[in-house]
Amino acid sequence: MTHPLEHTLAAALTKRRELHRYRVRRTLESATGATARVDGKNFLLFCSNDYLGLANHPVLISAMQKAAEDVGVGSGASHLVCGHSRYHHQLEDRLAEMTGRDRALLFSTGYMANFGVIAALVGRGDAVFEDRLNHASLLDGGLLSGARFQRFAHNDVADLERRLQKTESGRKLVVVDHVFSMDGDQAPMAELVATSRDNKAWLMADDAHGFGVLGENGAGCADIFSQDDLPILMATLGKAIGGFGAFVAGSEMLIESLIQFARPYIYTTAMPPAVAAANLAALDLLESESWRRDKLQSLIQRFRQGAEQLGLPLMASDTAIQPLQVGPDDQALTMSWALEEKGILVSAIRPPTVPEGTSRLRITLSAAHSEAQVDQLLDALEDIARHSGMTA
Repeated sequence: MTHPLEHTLAAALTKRRELHRYRVRRTLESATGATARVDGKNFLLFCSNDYLGLANHPVLISAMQKAAEDVGVGSGASHLVCGHSRYHHQLEDRLAEMTGRDRALLFSTGYMANFGVIAALVGRGDAVFEDRLNHASLLDGGLLSGARFQRFAHNDVADLERRLQKTESGRKLVVVDHVFSMDGDQAPMAELVATSRDNKAWLMADDAHGFGVLGENGAGCADIFSQDDLPILMATLGKAIGGFGAFVAGSEMLIESLIQFARPYIYTTAMPPAVAAANLAALDLLESESWRRDKLQSLIQRFRQGAEQLGLPLMASDTAIQPLQVGPDDQALTMSWALEEKGILVSAIRPPTVPEGTSRLRITLSAAHSEAQVDQLLDALEDIARHSGMTA
């Protein structure tokens, strides 16, 4: 006899398949890079967040190996018990210095960092304001914090200000992505800084897709906005940095408060020390190899110019995230499969990750790509778009 749970779950899965929104995992059988072996086939990879091509860098591999030989694999406990190694401490100090903040605090993932920060800073009787297109971790963190949760129109500072002025809550926290992960556009940070200050609200930015890539020194929005302007900065280490983990940077008081009150920090085993060592090595490369950021920007311009000449409906983004908006879920899937037949892997992003009617191919570029590989992608998109009726 089948348990009733199975019937309920089967119905939900069937519905998801009918909507063309069923997700399937792929098995990566090689190191990630400009190319990769996935499910037994070799592909050009245009869906990775390895923006600077550091994930398989020999310097990072060597640093991880040496640290593992030194202190082993697992950290053994949470940071507050006995899992906080010298590699963790060095990495926190380095991130604080790089972002121009008093201190930084490591988290195992960006999702946990966002949950931890929001719940530690606001709760019942407070208010949190979030951009409608924020990452799921920010939205979930706001919803679960217990604070009054409001979403303002995407990048609409006037809408945010109206909401702030009407709110009589105690603490007020404004939360945004710096670079939006599915659209690739950037938040109007200067206006958000001014509006938050004028309305006595705290501003938090998730710079997961900007840190390492944007800014004069690769520190993302921290290269432009000081700790006073942007008191709560979160970023991840598993994208442009090529490693794993996340951090929050800010004042001494902020970091001490998170150590005491951020439950995902308190109750989670620390990342392996060897991973922290690899992240440190990546920050060295970020400092010494600025050509990676320059090359990435050149490839972004090349791709956008080529797509414009082909009449492809790219969304407005000047970052490594270059979404090609398709619309219907099934068409996005069909185009993704067509690219796969041509040896190119690009994910079809569908609701609920993006709003209804805005399914897209989320194309991401890396400094590891060559100009020839970008041109190969453009040629494939031209052929597929022509056959799908997307271009004339």
